Amino acid sequence: MTVKVDKPRANRTDHTSATVVPQLPKPEWGPRLPYFDVLLSLLEKGDSSVEAAFGRHVHWGFWPDPRSATGDAADYAMAAERLCIEVCAGANITNGQLVLDVGCGFGGTIASLNERFQHMRFVGLNIDQRQIARAKARVTPRGDNLVTFVAGTASSLPLPDASCDTVVAVEAIFHFPDRAQFFGEAHRVLKPGGRLSLSDYLPQHWMQPALWLKVPSFHFGDFDVRYSLERYRRLANEVGFRLVIERDINANTLPTFDFLESLKPLVARFGKQVVIETRMLRWISRLRLLCYGILAFEKS
Repeated sequence: MTVKVDKPRANRTDHTSATVVPQLPKPEWGPRLPYFDVLLSLLEKGDSSVEAAFGRHVHWGFWPDPRSATGDAADYAMAAERLCIEVCAGANITNGQLVLDVGCGFGGTIASLNERFQHMRFVGLNIDQRQIARAKARVTPRGDNLVTFVAGTASSLPLPDASCDTVVAVEAIFHFPDRAQFFGEAHRVLKPGGRLSLSDYLPQHWMQPALWLKVPSFHFGDFDVRYSLERYRRLANEVGFRLVIERDINANTLPTFDFLESLKPLVARFGKQVVIETRMLRWISRLRLLCYGILAFEKS
């Protein structure tokens, strides 16, 4: 399926006026993501703490000073917005561009960009129709911006060759089935000089022999943390990208773990398992066995 993305026009949108996200089945294909099943269920029930924390963004937070984290939902939501801004900053986004957000979740990244840029064309892609439905119901284009959300896979991007200025993937790439295939697709749809900006967990290079399997998780689902910075560099060279930004923001994300462990609705649904997994991930992050980073790649 190919999405035709026209130039922006006033009042041109596929935005849905409904405020209630319709009931949709779970995706029959794609990664297993239990946390999204739980979040969508709690949001449907109107849980105020989950709405405040994850109603817009479903990813880690970024604190310029981690000691300033207060541990409440409003603070976490602001930190998640800052992480979105930090990743997008690596893409050199300017007015009048076409931006593709792969793994768009509830549309938070597009909503943030939509509020800050003009004359834009935004395409949000996600494998889960339920997330797409929520994004359509919540993101309203501003001015002459054009917003489109479509279900699809990162391995087959729904845009023509050399049609896109920027591709972003905020904390989603470790769920993609094949990073190399996604990189090839991103390179294909980007214009010369266009950028791919993403955030990911990066293992220490010496850990790779121990990471030959994808990591199973009762709470976080299927995710692949086998790509070290060195492996990303090799992949970029193979595909035809130039790695232009390498940012280690691991320390800035650490308050995320305290917040997740304190969020009672999630703990109640998953039980002790979510606490155990969150503490394990916090431990290996503090030891820097896995480091959270922002990477940006430019097409030659």
